Amino acid sequence: MPGLYSRYIKPVHALGDAAAIVISSIAAHVFVYSNVYGFFTVTYVQQLLYALFAWFSCTALLNSYKFYRVTRIIKVFTNVLKVVLLYVLLVEAILNILNTDLYSREYLLLHYAILLSLVLSWRLFVIIFLRYFRRKGYNYRRVIIVGYNTAAKDLKKFFKQHPEHGYRFLGFFDDKETTSKDVVGRIAEVENFIIENQVDEIYCCPYELEHEQVVRLMNFVDNNLVRLKFLPEPGGFMFRNLKVDFYDMLPVLVFRSIPLDDAINKVFKRTFDILFSIFVIVFILSWLLPLLAIMIRLDSKGPIFFKQERSGIDNKKFKCWKLRSMYVNQEANLQQARRGDSRITPVGAFLRKTSLDELPQFFNVLMGQMSVVGPRPHMLKHTQEYSLLVDKFMVRHFIKPGITGLSQVRGLRGDTSEVHQMKARVKLDIFYLENWSLLLDLKIIFYTVYNVFRGDEHAF
Repeated sequence: MPGLYSRYIKPVHALGDAAAIVISSIAAHVFVYSNVYGFFTVTYVQQLLYALFAWFSCTALLNSYKFYRVTRIIKVFTNVLKVVLLYVLLVEAILNILNTDLYSREYLLLHYAILLSLVLSWRLFVIIFLRYFRRKGYNYRRVIIVGYNTAAKDLKKFFKQHPEHGYRFLGFFDDKETTSKDVVGRIAEVENFIIENQVDEIYCCPYELEHEQVVRLMNFVDNNLVRLKFLPEPGGFMFRNLKVDFYDMLPVLVFRSIPLDDAINKVFKRTFDILFSIFVIVFILSWLLPLLAIMIRLDSKGPIFFKQERSGIDNKKFKCWKLRSMYVNQEANLQQARRGDSRITPVGAFLRKTSLDELPQFFNVLMGQMSVVGPRPHMLKHTQEYSLLVDKFMVRHFIKPGITGLSQVRGLRGDTSEVHQMKARVKLDIFYLENWSLLLDLKIIFYTVYNVFRGDEHAF
């Protein structure tokens, strides 16, 4: 069978992980104690057995050996980071329960670091090798598409443009009249074609078929061990990250899948927020805030900080901190600042242009009310207004608001008084919450800092 080797991919990953556990343990011992012989004692062999048990418990719990042909490398790496994090927590928990100090902290930290690098390297090697292997015509799957529409043509284009995923497209089947040479038969001819050509997978456009045709196709694939997958209705769910949950034996389709709903992703993001905000507060705000406070005080009368109620996660209000950039006025909580706004002080104009007025929000991050990266929070009045004017505006409140965000680095910061501006911002905010990754956060932070030094024409 063309896909015969697929069954070996999971064992290959598992064997590589086991080797990484052994190698990282021995290497850490050599680095710390400058010899290899001391590792082969009861104490360290016992630790190695604990490590193997903990690792494969974590991989089983997180289902990390569930691989798909079409999987982004960044997702594979993210899954590895999750397993390593859970592994570290489990090993540390075991050591604390046993109340043992047989293993030095330096040895354990080196073991964790080497293990992470080895597993990531092994995953990358296997992925690159498989893609090369499939490009050469091995480990492929024969596929057909039943139904001929836009989604079906896009899928065929994907198969042709990405041979590294190992799909060999054999043709469309449809009852409509067409001049396309890719349509090789009618729907009634699908069954004979599958048997004669040893088709491995069928992609079906159910909205192009009669109900009886779909039912017959489902019965046929069950009796002939052929995989059947469904394509979405054109204009329906094509661009959504859908997810299936099971309530007992009942499958339930989740309309919007958000990566930050995952507990481990939340831990990653919250840990990053805490460490990053502490770094900024200790090494930057500790000396910069007093200087800015003096400038604000000399420039105009009023408090140094401006606290405003804004909409946070789940639309819960919180006090958002900023450096005061305006003269004290009665419309601060009602009217958004605009270019040339007479309420902005001379120092305030500088603070807003350089985004320095947002720095106190790192305290909001530390308190858990905000994240470093996320949709920008709006004042309560604007949330009420835009929720009525802009479709899907409230979706952005599924996650914590951020000091900076994707819409800000893509030129949609500042004045959003026009509805079309807010629609564009919301579109990017929804893309962010549906496609979050730690790498995406780091990119956004980089471009935020880059724009501060380069100057942002949208800032005022």
